[in-house]
Amino acid sequence: MSIDHTDSTLTQFPSAYWLEHPVPEYPSLNDNVTTEFAVIGGGIVGIITAYRLAKAGKDVTLIDSGKLISGVTGNTTAKLSAQHSLLYSELIKTFNEDKARLYYDANMDGIQFVKETAETLSIDCDFEEKEAVVYATSQKGKKQIEKEARAYESLSINGYLTNGQVSDLPFPTEAALTMVEQAQFHPVKFLSKLAEEITRLGGKIYQDTRAVSLLKQKTAVLTEHGSVIDCQKVMVTTHYPFNDFKGLYFSKLTIKRSYALVAEVDGTIPEQMYISAESPTRSLRTVKDESGKPLLLIGGESHQTGKSSVPTQEHYDNLKAYGKEYFSLRSVLNHWSAQDMTTLDKLPYIGQMTRTSKDVYVATGFNKWGMAMGATAGKILSDLVLEKPNAYTNLFNPTRSKFSLKDATQFTKKNVSVGKDLVWTKAKRPDKTPDDLKTDEGGIVSVNGKKLGGYRDKEGALHLIKTTCTHMGCGLEWNDGERSWDCPCHGSRFSYSGEVLNGPAVKPLKRMD
Repeated sequence: MSIDHTDSTLTQFPSAYWLEHPVPEYPSLNDNVTTEFAVIGGGIVGIITAYRLAKAGKDVTLIDSGKLISGVTGNTTAKLSAQHSLLYSELIKTFNEDKARLYYDANMDGIQFVKETAETLSIDCDFEEKEAVVYATSQKGKKQIEKEARAYESLSINGYLTNGQVSDLPFPTEAALTMVEQAQFHPVKFLSKLAEEITRLGGKIYQDTRAVSLLKQKTAVLTEHGSVIDCQKVMVTTHYPFNDFKGLYFSKLTIKRSYALVAEVDGTIPEQMYISAESPTRSLRTVKDESGKPLLLIGGESHQTGKSSVPTQEHYDNLKAYGKEYFSLRSVLNHWSAQDMTTLDKLPYIGQMTRTSKDVYVATGFNKWGMAMGATAGKILSDLVLEKPNAYTNLFNPTRSKFSLKDATQFTKKNVSVGKDLVWTKAKRPDKTPDDLKTDEGGIVSVNGKKLGGYRDKEGALHLIKTTCTHMGCGLEWNDGERSWDCPCHGSRFSYSGEVLNGPAVKPLKRMD
């Protein structure tokens, strides 16, 4: 599906390249069920967790609030990599060399799991081994890369430093750091087959079934339809925990959005996977269409959810302009955005949700790198509930005691910022009325003296909602790129008509039309 070839602005609704591939359909859950294990969330972590439990002969039920794989996993750049920009020198400083190396090993295990599983089940998921390269275009970036290269050396990471020009790139570079034996794949093709394998093994999958709470009286999940999943253990793999008040996760996660597009280009497409050391981030990888024709994926433009310094649409335009300048971009086939969480210490939370909730587990906070780590998270969660040893359990334990001064500072800054966002968004006043909204335009409007959110769709119909987030009451910001209402406090997102797009919110906005 090709969109806007000549205009400087991408005006169509975003659509991820991966989701052009058909995703298996499943029924919604409308009756009470009893199961041994309940998995909430149909992304890479949830599906791999459920697959490994079903493979072990366990009774497992997986639910997703929408269509399977259509959330964050379906909106990724799909790099299977242990090279997470310039992270290892920071991990050594925050923890130590042993834990930094263990983090590398965990990601490499995730890559290996995808590779071996695809081979075992004969899944054609466009898996390709690639090198991952972080490059610098400035002297400052070069110094950062040299520091990271020293971390690679101390951790015995398989990689190498290159000074000067990277021959694969069409712009000047000062240095590059390469990590070998990395990979890229098509996440929807891979996980669709795993989902089919889950049901073949006796597991149950339900879509359009949003979990809204965990019952206090027993281990059970209540859904928006009123049905109850009675189980022994619950694994929350919804990217952002829907039950984030348990363990105060809303106070420990920073939420950011980033953008991507897939394009046809006349220039040379880089062979390996690349990411810039400098900001704004630029991420590059190859993609092949159904005929095998190479395409270019460009990603970047990260900012805190609901707090972009420019209209959302400009982020897409910036990526398109970058593609035109350096790769002779001819047409954009797909464009989309993703939402990612980062923990205080940059390590994901994977394991028992709190010290007292022995039957509730969580996986969240992948710091924009949820593919290889997501596969490992599925292995960790399934091993935990099956009471099997796993080398990475302690490293990613959500209740880990490590809490440095830096963590405390980050915690304070984040929650002070949330307080300011709450006050600022509540105080923001409308500057137009519904009659002022043009076709395909949204924003804060005044209706009979009340502040509402309005959007006029392409057929001219007006949609009015109450701009109060149903999570913790923060005011919402209009996102003109996705035609959504975004919460700057904790990252919840809603469609223009009020439906929940991203948690932690579980209830839709109040419609006012």
